[in-house]
Amino acid sequence: MAKGVKVAVVSTVFAVMVGGAGYGAYNFVSALSDDGSGGVGDAKRSGPPTADEIKDVSQDFFAAWEKGDAASAAALTNNNTTAEVLLTEYKADAHIGDVKITPGRATGATVPYSVKATVSYGGKSKPLAYSSKLTVVRGVTTGKALVDWQPSVVYPKLQRDDRLVTGESANPSIEAVDRDGKVLTKEKYPSLGPILDALRERYGSEAGGTPGIELVVKHPDQTPDTSLLTLADGKAGKVPTTISATAQAAAEKAVKLYKQSSVVAVKPSTGEVLAVANNRTDGFNAAFEGTKAPGSTMKIITAAMLIDNGVTSMNGPAPCPPEAVWQGQTFKNLATLKPNENATLANSFMRSCNTAFIKLIDEKPLTDESLTLEAQNRFGIGQDWKTGIVSFDGKVPAVSGPDRAANAIGQGQVQMNPLNMASVTATAITGTFRQPYLVSPKIDDRQLATAKGLPYNTASQLRQMMRLTATQGTAARAMAGLRGDFGAKTGSAEVDGQQVSNSWFTGFRNDVSAAAMTEEGGHGGDAAGPIVAAVLRAAG
Repeated sequence: MAKGVKVAVVSTVFAVMVGGAGYGAYNFVSALSDDGSGGVGDAKRSGPPTADEIKDVSQDFFAAWEKGDAASAAALTNNNTTAEVLLTEYKADAHIGDVKITPGRATGATVPYSVKATVSYGGKSKPLAYSSKLTVVRGVTTGKALVDWQPSVVYPKLQRDDRLVTGESANPSIEAVDRDGKVLTKEKYPSLGPILDALRERYGSEAGGTPGIELVVKHPDQTPDTSLLTLADGKAGKVPTTISATAQAAAEKAVKLYKQSSVVAVKPSTGEVLAVANNRTDGFNAAFEGTKAPGSTMKIITAAMLIDNGVTSMNGPAPCPPEAVWQGQTFKNLATLKPNENATLANSFMRSCNTAFIKLIDEKPLTDESLTLEAQNRFGIGQDWKTGIVSFDGKVPAVSGPDRAANAIGQGQVQMNPLNMASVTATAITGTFRQPYLVSPKIDDRQLATAKGLPYNTASQLRQMMRLTATQGTAARAMAGLRGDFGAKTGSAEVDGQQVSNSWFTGFRNDVSAAAMTEEGGHGGDAAGPIVAAVLRAAG
């Protein structure tokens, strides 16, 4: 931390560093900076801060902050060097003044408070109001009651190394519209917040807009700025997207059912992204950028590999024994899955039998590279997708040993996200790989990724197997009640350190395919399944 503090002081950047939480963390900070040292004759106190101490130190901190006395306010924290930089820049870079802080009722050592202030820049001013909280701890070295320094003390959305800045917008604002010209806003579609920010960064200047004046959070990595307050509007440039407002509304509602969930819907006949939604605590666009093992949804690609290489067919043999051994590692099925030595590929697919697929990957002419080549050449996985915003296009590495078997059932080293799996389904049912995109490539002349797709016979068999899975197999409960032409595949992916597997589900209805993932959601049909079904019901 000492090294980081020196950097912050030298650069005078409004860097937000996480202060120590609790006594041990304060001991580390105070040992380096000797923050909050008392007088020589002061008696060192111990134990949790008293109610009077909590009230006094928080009131003194608020009073110094209101006056703009960064040094005095920082001296009341357990990381005064970093706190002084941040509090100084609160006024200097963020241009926030006329600060009035109203504390609420303390809960233990935590004090909530509301802040009312004014942001002024370039002759423009607007009120700013927000709420946050702080915690008072006792310094181990000095025994004084001190504010435990956290970025959120200054503003609740600040995280480590974030900066608050007011000035001319880095990029002109945009008016993103859906496929029918309806305006898409963060307020109406909260999941689109980070995506609209990304679109603004990418297309703001090209869309014909002019910058305004804003208070923003600048992040330390390549994450687009987060706009907090607009002092003066610029001219918004219009950015057309492929989103369907109807599908997006359904996706937003569906992911709210399960924490840490993401979903994507695409139009198989074109590759257009119809909806993308996330319900996450970290704001990460896992729907486009996630890198998780997809579990048995991967069996769509594995089944295609088996069919394309002449190993078996939909109605050909794919025995489902209780266990399968591959190069010294034993693989099993769910305890509730009954073995079937006479199973066909369609039966093992719709019941999601792991051992059937592992038994077949040893057949000639399959090699360590066969699954990788199927994913890349047929489904476009790993082919540098250009969707219009940052995205991860999947990874199916060629491996030997136990991971070759694990990859075949969506474990091992395979990495996917809902965007990838929605595309896999689209390719499986049409036979044609059309790279998904959120913004038309005609706007900026992007070259979309290509792949040769699937033979008609393979796609026909995959589509029929997914139909059976959705009506008679593991996806039947989640897809119940849907009408039209529909199919699905479930998946659950075990993750080291998690007691509950990640839930995966991908499906199609008419000319819409969708895929979802819920971290620690259990079996595919339990959490991800209802999300996908809800989106297909609204958009399919």
